[in-house]
Amino acid sequence: MRRQRHLPRSCCGKTEPVHHKVAIDFAAMSGTFLAIDQYQGSARTSAPTKYASAYNRIPLDAQRFARHHQVMRALFLILSLWTTLPAVADQPFVDVELVLAVDVSRSMSPRELEIQRRGYAAALTDPKVVQAIQSGPNARIALIYVEWAGWQSQRVIVPWTMIASAADARAVATRLTAQFDPSLRRTSISGLLDYASGLFADNGFRSLRRVIDISGDGPNNHGRPVEAARDDVLAQGIAINGLPLMTKEGMGWQWHLDDLDEYYRHCVIGGPAAFVIPVLEWEHFPAAVRRKMILELVGAPPAPGTGAIRKASGYDCLIGEKIWDRMMDDWN
Repeated sequence: MRRQRHLPRSCCGKTEPVHHKVAIDFAAMSGTFLAIDQYQGSARTSAPTKYASAYNRIPLDAQRFARHHQVMRALFLILSLWTTLPAVADQPFVDVELVLAVDVSRSMSPRELEIQRRGYAAALTDPKVVQAIQSGPNARIALIYVEWAGWQSQRVIVPWTMIASAADARAVATRLTAQFDPSLRRTSISGLLDYASGLFADNGFRSLRRVIDISGDGPNNHGRPVEAARDDVLAQGIAINGLPLMTKEGMGWQWHLDDLDEYYRHCVIGGPAAFVIPVLEWEHFPAAVRRKMILELVGAPPAPGTGAIRKASGYDCLIGEKIWDRMMDDWN
C-alpha cells in the first residue's frame, strides 16, 4: 500500500509541495520493530553502541516509526486481526458437530457394509431425525461420515456437511449409497479416535457439542490401547457414543465378543450422557441408528472440561490385542 505525503518546500520565495512515496511493508515493519526494541533495550542497559549502527541503517521513515512505535505496533496488530475476523465470522454455528465413524474391517461381509450405508441413509432422511435436527436452537447440524478399520486405515465418504433441511439430508443419503467400497484390514478403535478427534479443527463450523459416534463389530486389536485414546479425546471435551454390532455374521467370528456392548461401555465411550446401543440383528440396524441419532441431536451440551472418563471397572480393555497375539502364536 502506498500513499503520497505533501511536505512544504521553500524556493525562490515560494512554497511548493514535495511528493514523498512511503511504501508500507508489514513484514518489514515487524523486523523494524525488533531492531527498534533491541536498540532501545541496549540504551536501557547502558550499552547504546551495540545496536547503534544497526539503528542508523534504518531508513528515515523507520526512524519516525521508532518515535511512535507503540502506536504503529497497535496498528499492525489491529490490521493482522482484521484479516482473520471474516474467516471466523463466516463459520456458521450449529447445534452439534457429529463424526459418524463406521467399521469396515474385513470381519464385515459385503452385505454388512451395504446394510450400514443404507441404514445411515435411511436414518438421516427419517422425518423424526430431520425434526430433531430442526428442533435445536440453530436448527442445523454438521456431520462427516468416515469409514475405518486399521490404525491408519480411515476414509472419508461424506466430508463435513451442514444439514438444515430434509433436502440436505437426502443429498447426504444419496452420496452414501452412490457406491459401496470394499473392506479394509484390522480393527483399530484407538486409531479411529485419534483420527476423528482431529477432524473438528478447521472444519468450518462452531458448536457447543462435538460427538464421535462409533459403530463396530469387535474390540480394538491394532494401534495403541483404546483406553488411552479415549481419555485423550474426552480431555478435549469431545463425547464418544457407541453402536456395537453383535450380529455374529461375516468372516470375523474369532473376534466376536458375547459382551461387546460391555466392552464399548467400559473401554470406548465417555463424556456427558454417553451411551451404547447394541445391534443384535441386522434388521434392527436402521432403527438403532435412527434412535442413536435422535439421542445425539437432542442431547444437552456438556459443560467445558467436564468430560467424564469411564474407567474399565475390572473389564479387560486389552482383550482384542490378546486375541490377536494368540492367533499369531497359533500361526507361528
